[in-house]
Amino acid sequence: MKAQQFVIIGLGRFGSSLALELMAMGYEVLGIDHVEERVEEMSGQLTHTVMADATDEGIMRSLGVRNFDCGIVAIGDNMERSILAAILLKELGVKQVVAKAISILHGRALSKLGVDRVIFPERDMGVRVAHQLTTPNLLDYIELSKDYKVVELTVPACMDGKSLSELNTRAKYGCSIIALNREDGVIVAPTAHDHVHQGDIMVVIGSNESIVEFEDEAVNVE
Repeated sequence: MKAQQFVIIGLGRFGSSLALELMAMGYEVLGIDHVEERVEEMSGQLTHTVMADATDEGIMRSLGVRNFDCGIVAIGDNMERSILAAILLKELGVKQVVAKAISILHGRALSKLGVDRVIFPERDMGVRVAHQLTTPNLLDYIELSKDYKVVELTVPACMDGKSLSELNTRAKYGCSIIALNREDGVIVAPTAHDHVHQGDIMVVIGSNESIVEFEDEAVNVE
């Protein structure tokens, strides 16, 4: 099967980090930037790197960006260039367009242009760190909507050796443990007979309120 292909416009800290991670995951990445030093730094680390103006339609057509599965606008220092690059990716027919926003206003503009996903790296990281600092057992979380999320929680000592039927999270809190990650492997969709052990990682899905209640119960019992 052909590896999924990404084109990343803007090879600053965010763009280059994203590009390298995608490469490590086995995908093909074309990196584009108008700054020569950035392109040279990433040369040899990505599938292809090009120094070019990503707002020039002729250049972007010649690079064949319309054939890529996903186009990511990672420009973080110029809102106008970011918007123009996003418009061009949409007009060229890139299947999925993702763009980094540097402000709420910038994000709104990108959304109105039809960008498939707008991301706020700095804001999102700040939110994530705040949750991790205030919830001792929280490792990571994904917001599914404003009301629901998926979180990774470390099993505390008070739950060590208990089965999922004993924890009974659905009845007690309204959330569900959908996976267990432990040293000997991952259990997806664990049954009521599976046991958790201190240090295991529980993947929990539920409403914001139900997960907070579950987290608080674990902390208070400890």
